[in-house]
Amino acid sequence: MASKNGEASGNQTHWTQVQENGTVLGIKILLAIYSVFGRTIFTLILAPVMAYYYFASSVARNASKQYIKYITPYLSPNQAKELSTFKHFMQFGQMMLDKLLVWMGKIDANDIVFQTPSVVDNIKRQTRGTVIIVSHLGNIEVCNALRQKLDAVKLTIIVNTQHAQKFNSLMKQLNNESQAELLQVNDLSPATAMLLSERIDRGEMIVIAGDRTPEKNERVSNVEFLGHQTSLPQGPFILASLLKCPVHLLFCLKQGRKYHIYVDVFSEQLKFARKTREASLDMVVQEFADRLAHYCQIAPLQWFNFFPFWSVTKLEGKEKKTMSVLK
Repeated sequence: MASKNGEASGNQTHWTQVQENGTVLGIKILLAIYSVFGRTIFTLILAPVMAYYYFASSVARNASKQYIKYITPYLSPNQAKELSTFKHFMQFGQMMLDKLLVWMGKIDANDIVFQTPSVVDNIKRQTRGTVIIVSHLGNIEVCNALRQKLDAVKLTIIVNTQHAQKFNSLMKQLNNESQAELLQVNDLSPATAMLLSERIDRGEMIVIAGDRTPEKNERVSNVEFLGHQTSLPQGPFILASLLKCPVHLLFCLKQGRKYHIYVDVFSEQLKFARKTREASLDMVVQEFADRLAHYCQIAPLQWFNFFPFWSVTKLEGKEKKTMSVLK
C-alpha cells in the first residue's frame, strides 16, 4: 500500500517510488494471531490496523474511491451497494493473510476451483513452457496451485522486489523449498531474455504482471480501462513474443470461501510485424485491459492497486489530467 511519505504534491508519484509500509515483524504478529485464534479474531484485530492505513494515506484512500467510482457503472445494483473504500482495505488485509497461507502450504486443493479445466489440461500436454500474464486482481500467489496441477512445473515470477522486499523475504522464510522463483527484472537484458528462453524450452512457466507501468513510462500503450484512459505496459507482451511460446492470462478470485482460478488462452504465439508493430501492440494491450475489466466486475473489491493509475480521465467530453489511483 502507498505510504504517507509517498504522497505527491503537484506531480504524480510513481508506484515504484512509494515505500513499502509495515514490517516483517508486524506481518508475523498478525500471522501468529491467525494461527492461535483463527480468522474471526484475526479480522477483528485487522480492522484497526487497516483503519490506521485508511486514515494515514490519502493517496491509497483516494485511489480506492476513484476505482470504486469508475467500476460502479459496470456493476449490478446489489454489487454496487456492497462497495466501500474501507471494505476495499479490509479485503486487501485478508488477501495478505491468504498470500502467506499459500506459501505455507495451508491452502490445498479443496480450497481451489479450476474454472477452466480444459485450458489447464491443454497446458499440461504442451512440451514447451508458457507465459502467464497476471494482474493485481485477487491472489496471484495461488498460481502455485496451478504449478501443482501441472505436475509441479517450475515457476519464474518476474517481480520488482525493490518495491516489496519485506513481504517477499517473509514468503521465502515461510517456504524456502518452493519451486517458484522470484526474479527481479528492471530491464529486459539479452542475458535475462536468454535465461527465460531456456526455461521456456524446459517446459517452465514465466509469470509476469500486466497492469503496472515502468517507472519511466517507456513502452506503454494508451488504453481504455473501466471507461477511462490510462497506460499499460507493453513489456509483458513483447517478452512473450520474443519467447515464441503460448500466452495465457490467469485470474484468481476469492468467491465465498474458495479461490476460483480462471486461465484464459490469450494467444498461441504473439507475433508483431515491423510495419504494424505499434498498432498491434496497442491492440493486444487493450485486449488485456478488457479482460482485466471483465474479471474486476466479478470481484470488484479484489483489485489491489492503491497507487496512481489513471493518467487521464474523460470528464464531460473533455480530457483532464488527474491523480487517480489504486494498488
